[in-house]
Amino acid sequence: MQEVLIAEDTANSPRARVARFVMAAPFQRSIIALILLNAVTLGLETSDAIMADWGGLLHAVDNALLYAFTAELALRIYAFRGRFFRDPWGIFDLVVVGIAWMPATGPLSVLRALRVLRVMRLVSVVPSMRNVVEAMLAALPGMGSIVLLMLLIFYVFAVMGAKLFGADLPEQFGDLGSSLFTLFQLMAMDDFGNIVRQAMEKQPLAWLFFIPFSIVATFVVLNLFIGVIVESIQTLREERVSADATAAQAASDAAASAAHADQVMLLHEIRALRAEVAALRAERAGG
Repeated sequence: MQEVLIAEDTANSPRARVARFVMAAPFQRSIIALILLNAVTLGLETSDAIMADWGGLLHAVDNALLYAFTAELALRIYAFRGRFFRDPWGIFDLVVVGIAWMPATGPLSVLRALRVLRVMRLVSVVPSMRNVVEAMLAALPGMGSIVLLMLLIFYVFAVMGAKLFGADLPEQFGDLGSSLFTLFQLMAMDDFGNIVRQAMEKQPLAWLFFIPFSIVATFVVLNLFIGVIVESIQTLREERVSADATAAQAASDAAASAAHADQVMLLHEIRALRAEVAALRAERAGG
């Protein structure tokens, strides 16, 4: 989860005011609207017919949006200074917007095609999307063992496939490389029926090879990836709930401590007042 960057300056300093402005919900919703508008304009630019009639307007809108995104980044950098560059999502936004400033001609002109990545800024702006991406990144270490298991399964079945069907289906299983590619194609359920039928025409019991592979590779191993990602999302959600509960408890403890301090101060004042009243009574009695 992206941490909310809070300016260290006083609450009324210019940086603090700018920080509150760029982090406010209306400003964030405006940025989301501009990103969606940019997505529409970039899609319309792929149509030659539309570009022939509205190309100038689309380019003008695209340039205006680029200036708007640049101004937004400038405000964030001004408000948060070095902390902006320590935030991975800030670096992501900076790179995506910076690519759009590449020259339209020359050796770097190919990078201009990457300006469509500005639409990906929606991930950094929408918290729910950001949470999914962060959960997927957190799940990467746990996927290492699953990837190794899948590679092992693919290698074993590829060697078996090359030996069993290499002579009958040389295009699909003629060597280790083509066998690996065919198995990947089968895992994706791409033309599964035709490949299996061709093999069964040569060897009727070929299904004994393909069915177990499909069950293991498609329905078991791939679901392990989904399971790891779901577990990562759940863990991340629990951590945030725990962090929110801890923050709420800390705020409650601080409020209770402040209330206790007020009670102690009030008790001291009452005692002092009683002492003053007693002294006045004693003074009157003596007089």
